Amino acid sequence: MIEKIKQLSLQYFEEHVAIRRHLHANPELSFQEFRTSAYIYDQLIKIGITKIEKKAGTGWVALIEGKNKDKKVIALRADIDALPITELNSCEYISTNPGVMHACGHDVHTTCLLGAAKILFELREEWEGTVKILFQPGEETLPGGASMMIKEKALENPTPTNITGQHVMPLIPAGKVGFREGLYMASTDELYITVKGKGGHGAMPHLNIDPVLISSHMIVALQQLVSRMASPIIPTVLSFGKVIANGATNVIPDEVYIEGTFRTLDETWREQAHVKMKTLAEHLVEGMGGTVDFNIEKGYPFLYNDIELTKRHKIAAIDYLGAGHVLDLDIWMAAEDFSFYSQYMPACFYRLGTRNEAKGITASVHNPRFDIDETAIETGMGLMAWLAVSELKK
Repeated sequence: MIEKIKQLSLQYFEEHVAIRRHLHANPELSFQEFRTSAYIYDQLIKIGITKIEKKAGTGWVALIEGKNKDKKVIALRADIDALPITELNSCEYISTNPGVMHACGHDVHTTCLLGAAKILFELREEWEGTVKILFQPGEETLPGGASMMIKEKALENPTPTNITGQHVMPLIPAGKVGFREGLYMASTDELYITVKGKGGHGAMPHLNIDPVLISSHMIVALQQLVSRMASPIIPTVLSFGKVIANGATNVIPDEVYIEGTFRTLDETWREQAHVKMKTLAEHLVEGMGGTVDFNIEKGYPFLYNDIELTKRHKIAAIDYLGAGHVLDLDIWMAAEDFSFYSQYMPACFYRLGTRNEAKGITASVHNPRFDIDETAIETGMGLMAWLAVSELKK
């Protein structure tokens, strides 16, 4: 079966490079993936798949049935949305949608799942069970398309025993993949803070309540809260990426606006930290004469890779690619809404290498120069198909 899948991956490779380039050139933002959604549907029909159902506005759930379709059901997932980034590459398939770019590889994920679907459909008389495939919108934006897919019963009727997803990794060379059992990616919460004081002339600070000074104390204190109150064995990150104090060289503003992110790998500490951060900010700011609106928008939970499923997938990946092409990963403090699936059922989220230093393909995701070594598509679609077949045998 492995050799058949490899042969089909090679046979379908050029076709799926073209699919990826089409998707890359026509990116759409979260929950606005209307043309992308229509294109995916057309590709599924072209393969011959007919059991297709729309979910979460622009998402799709499709079934590929092998022999004895009720024996076992597993799920594969890809995300389809792009980012609000202006692409700076000079390739022939550069984004034609100004200010929008597939800078996180979702075009690759979609392409690989379409390729895996085509391979599985081609070989459907040679495996038993059902593969449910999910093309999910809105991974990049809260509340996360995964939560909406679950809410709309995308993982029911039939219910899979587990779900698998893959994500590009520009730190890993093309042709290789990476796995991690257990805790893998962080939860993510967004912080929106407004510190209010009393503005005035910078030469007369005694007549004002300086929200800039208050904000600086608050930010430092919040960082100390995380470093002193979080257990050293619980990964935790608090970062502030936006601070707007719209004054001037000699003008103290009335307020300062701040945005940040809080991430961790423990739900109990996550909830405690929310309370502690807000309490500290309110007491500190009020103690310095100001007021604060401290809002936390709760985002994705942490991502947990089921240990037994991930072990099985890693063994299957070694069978398919060879031991030298399957890596062990460390904890990654970025976030992914695939985490919702991992909280709902046994899940495995692994990494697909896309790097090629000789070709200068090294840019990180969320970078305007992000691109991939397209040979990764052959690896990605073939491996997903093999993981599905391998898992259905268990």
